[in-house]
Amino acid sequence: MKKLIMAAMLFFAFTPVSSATDFDLIEEFPEVRCMALNIYYEARGSNLADRAGVADVVLNRVNDSRYPDTICDVVQQGKQDANGNMVRNMCQFSWYCDGKHDRPQDGDRWVDAQSIAWNIVQNDKYRGITEGATHYHATYVEPNWASSLQLVGRIGAHIFYRWE
Repeated sequence: MKKLIMAAMLFFAFTPVSSATDFDLIEEFPEVRCMALNIYYEARGSNLADRAGVADVVLNRVNDSRYPDTICDVVQQGKQDANGNMVRNMCQFSWYCDGKHDRPQDGDRWVDAQSIAWNIVQNDKYRGITEGATHYHATYVEPNWASSLQLVGRIGAHIFYRWE
């Protein structure tokens, strides 16, 4: 089964798509899909190492008792109102509750995000690139939490941190 899935991924990774909805390589793998969405929305314009770093942080959080136990729960973590709706701009990953739709529009970058997500979740490829980081932010922002964590370093457009 894994060989069939990997063959399909290789075929479609090199097949142009006209839109991100033409073919979803990981529709049947919700945890990989959540990871791919996070890669896409957090780092789609960045280099491979940065995209892998974003994914590595999600898995580091899954493995940390301070965070939820699944990829989707980590990616979708945020403040909810009394009715259980996400509070706008109060999520761990800003794209998840920014009020915009979450359908990738750039087909090539969506396929790329899915490929990275599959490789890190299913094959542990790229694992450890952030040396245990559980946080990151874009280089153009200065969040108040950054000074309370240990700086790991910069990869592409993001700066990575971990607990002491």
